[in-house]
Amino acid sequence: MAGRAKEEEHEGASTKELLIEACRRNNVDLLTEILSSPSLKDNEAAVSDLLNNTTTVLGNHLYHEAALQGNYEIIDMLLDQPGFECDPVNRVEGDTPLHSAIRWINSEPAEQREFGNALVEMMLEAGSSARVKNKGGLTPLQLVDPRNEGLKEVIRKHEYAALNAGDFVSVEDVKGGKGLLAAKGRQEEEEEDEDAEFSGSDDEERAEWERQRKARRG
Repeated sequence: MAGRAKEEEHEGASTKELLIEACRRNNVDLLTEILSSPSLKDNEAAVSDLLNNTTTVLGNHLYHEAALQGNYEIIDMLLDQPGFECDPVNRVEGDTPLHSAIRWINSEPAEQREFGNALVEMMLEAGSSARVKNKGGLTPLQLVDPRNEGLKEVIRKHEYAALNAGDFVSVEDVKGGKGLLAAKGRQEEEEEDEDAEFSGSDDEERAEWERQRKARRG
C-alpha cells in the first residue's frame, strides 16, 4: 500500500522535477530512490550529468535549490556524488550555491548562525569557491550580513588556508597571467646567470662585473 501511494505521488513527474523537489524539501530518501533507478545505478557519468545540468525555470541548479533552503543533509549527499560541480552559476543573480547559502543564512534568525557556519564550512571544504563574484560584483564574503562575524571568520580562514596552499589565485584566472609568469621566470633566470658570472676572487673582476650588470639593467 505504501509503495502504491509513493507511485501515485510520483506519477506524472519527470526525473528532473523529482530531483528539484528532493533538493527543495531536503528529501534524502527521494534522492536515493532516484539515483538507485536502473538507468542511473552504477552509471557515474549519467548521475553527474543529471545532477549538474538539471535546472529550474529560473535557472537555479539543484545545488542552489538546496542551499537556498539550508538543506544540510541533501547537500552532504550531493557533494558525495562523483563529478558533482561545486560552483555552478545561476542565471538571475550569477550566484554560486555558496552565495545562495549565505542569502539563506542572512534571512534566518541569529540562533541559526552556528548551523549556517557548519553548512558553509562543509561547502568550502568540499570545493566551493569563496572567490567567485556574482553579477552584482560581490563575493560570498561580501554578501555576509555584517553582524555575522562568525560566518565571515569561517570564510576568511578558508581563504587564508587556500592562500598558504598556493592555490588562492590561478595564473589562468588572471588576464595575461601566463605571460607574466613566463616573464618573471625569465627575469629570475637572468638574475641567476648574472650571479653565476662572478666568482668573487678578484677586486678588479668584481668591479668589472658590477659595471656590466648595471649596464645591462640600464
